[in-house]
Amino acid sequence: MADISRRSRPLLRTLVGEVLRRHRQAQRRTLAEVAREACVSVQYLSEVERGRKEPSSEILAAVCDSLQIDLADLLAEVGRDLVVDRAPVLRLDTARLHRTPTPARSPRRHAPPRAAYSGDVVLLAA
Repeated sequence: MADISRRSRPLLRTLVGEVLRRHRQAQRRTLAEVAREACVSVQYLSEVERGRKEPSSEILAAVCDSLQIDLADLLAEVGRDLVVDRAPVLRLDTARLHRTPTPARSPRRHAPPRAAYSGDVVLLAA
């Protein structure tokens, strides 16, 4: 059974599509223009941009050529998006096993409450 507490990760095809779309829109080009130069259908390119189709390396190369970007630059940008999307996940059951008391400090006026143990999570909301 899958662990439902695990955060879902974005699909590679979704990130590739998002990066391609960003470049196309930054160049103020239409799907039709890029698709024609890449020798793919507008429908297919649209589905690639929406992350619904997983393009082959040949298609990616053709679309990158049409957008005048290097495939390596596309992949590097996708890699950066993966890192940005990755958020640290703290498993509370694990944190509780390793917590150690921290020394109490004198209370300050309007100071946020300190966590009682290292590894405790405090949520401050405005």
